[in-house]
Amino acid sequence: MESACLCSYLRLHFLSLRYPFVRVLLSSRAYLEASGGAQLSALYPENVSLLFKLYCLTVMTLVAAAYTVALRYTRTTAEELYFSTTAVCITEVIKLLISVGLLAKETGSLGRFKASLSENVLGSPKELAKLSVPSLVYAVQNNMAFLALSNLDAAVYQVTYQLKIPCTALCTVLMLNRTLSKLQWISVFMLCGGVTLVQWKPAQATKVVVAQNPLLGFGAIAIAVLCSGFAGVYFEKVLKSSDTSLWVRNIQMYLSGIVVTLAGTYLSDGAEIQEKGFFYGYTYYVWFVIFLASVGGLYTSVVVKYTDNIMKGFSAAAAIVLSTIASVLLFGLQITLSFALGALLVCVSIYLYGLPKQDTTSIQQEATSKERIIGV
Repeated sequence: MESACLCSYLRLHFLSLRYPFVRVLLSSRAYLEASGGAQLSALYPENVSLLFKLYCLTVMTLVAAAYTVALRYTRTTAEELYFSTTAVCITEVIKLLISVGLLAKETGSLGRFKASLSENVLGSPKELAKLSVPSLVYAVQNNMAFLALSNLDAAVYQVTYQLKIPCTALCTVLMLNRTLSKLQWISVFMLCGGVTLVQWKPAQATKVVVAQNPLLGFGAIAIAVLCSGFAGVYFEKVLKSSDTSLWVRNIQMYLSGIVVTLAGTYLSDGAEIQEKGFFYGYTYYVWFVIFLASVGGLYTSVVVKYTDNIMKGFSAAAAIVLSTIASVLLFGLQITLSFALGALLVCVSIYLYGLPKQDTTSIQQEATSKERIIGV
């Protein structure tokens, strides 16, 4: 029975190499359970249904689109504009509290929870210093996002921010010694071309009356994507260097992040904060943005475990579409031909970048295994 299941799996695998739609079906746990039974399903590590994957895709898409549109709304409609640096600082505090709660749940008892904090946080100043690097970089990135969305439409921002993909790819090659396939390199250049089209003649929002500087906005995005690429790969390298819990690492990073963002808050807006107050200009919409920034980042880092690059690509493309629709309705965005073509090119390149690479070595090994099984 096991040999028959393995043969069935090998046949499906070879079909997936030739026909992309079979590869998509193979990524679905529900399809495996329907066609191959428990033995075939056991070849895949995560017991995740297609419905749960779609749920993850939907949440990731809605969070990304809602965060961008809501942040843009708070930066262009409020008469009393809040301090973006305070919002970034509060976000770090909420992330820390959530991570502490999740670590407590993971450890299972108060004693183990205290021991974990004492050993990995209070007793590890070197590790705190190591995680202060991505904390500083992420603080810069988050503040740049506020600056960019104060000067660019949400849809333009959403498309342009996808430059984080080639930036992350470059950091991955340089810092983790990984390689990219030819198709991935092609998709990187396609993405850059699409962003160039979008920025060539930026779409204008007729309902936004505040003064804007598109060049400043694009410069802020450029800094944000550089920070995103470096910090993401750096944090991944730290995570893989030891078996320390993800939530412990998050706590180490957010502790440093609070110190960094608090210092930045008072260096940048200290005089005005003393005059007007830390929470000056805060509304329900601002708190909603902070909520999305806090929970969205942590949630995405968890659900990514249960999805693949293709689904993440669909999520990014869907977020671009939703942001564009919301921008037309809320801000009177006027879609231009260059924006439409550029956005389409970016969506296609995201999909192509997420396609799995073919490993010819493993194909040859599996072919040999198949011949042996058939011979038996």
